[in-house]
Amino acid sequence: MSTTSPAVESLLRSLRYAYRLPLLLLHLLIGLPITLILIALGRGGRLSHAAVRGFMGGLAWVFGLRVRREGVPQQGGVLFVANHVSWMDIVVLHSQQMMGFIAKSEIRGWPLVGWLAMQGESIFLQRGNGDSLGQVVGEMAQRLRAGRAVGAFPEGGTRSGRGVIVFHARIFAAAVEAEAPVQPVAVAYGPKASAQAIMAFRPRERFLGNFFRVLAEPTRPVRVCFLEQVLPGQFDGRRGMAEMAQARVIAALTAD
Repeated sequence: MSTTSPAVESLLRSLRYAYRLPLLLLHLLIGLPITLILIALGRGGRLSHAAVRGFMGGLAWVFGLRVRREGVPQQGGVLFVANHVSWMDIVVLHSQQMMGFIAKSEIRGWPLVGWLAMQGESIFLQRGNGDSLGQVVGEMAQRLRAGRAVGAFPEGGTRSGRGVIVFHARIFAAAVEAEAPVQPVAVAYGPKASAQAIMAFRPRERFLGNFFRVLAEPTRPVRVCFLEQVLPGQFDGRRGMAEMAQARVIAALTAD
């Protein structure tokens, strides 16, 4: 627990704003146009993906996140499933591997992040709509069969950041249908995931509030752990795959 007094902490946050806000503006005004040009030139290929990874990596750095990758992300049609703490999860994961995320439809209206989600080939889901989920699973399977990576958060949404709740099995149906591998990914903010609750939304906190609060947080490490694959046929259907993926993520979060 920090012993810094409230007055000192307020001063430190002000100092972080003083240098991070200009860096954020530079990243958007200079980095964003360059990224757009590279995406257009790359036509969805390696150059486009490298541009997205570079931009997202820079954005994470501006926010004081020092990303360290463990393990190797698999290539091709892979379903990546990760624990979900914050909107920043997408930024951090995209800095390491291009994947089209399953994202709630509201994200499209968020400043900056909505645009980034669309450029990152996201598939948007209307939560609470069973027809929408079926369409999303079908789109996921189609992309996986085409050799394109898909990312999902099987917990179904962000919460307090404390602990990992049950991975919903239905999202794994796309991998079963496409006979595609699933690679669990653990995202741990701070040593042994000690900063998960700091990064997560607070009660009644909206996106912009979280955005500017996190922007002034101290610099901290983030581990992105690409774990052993879970293959269709190894376990008892999609429920068995979900349980194994969740167990591997939980084990990785507490490792250091």
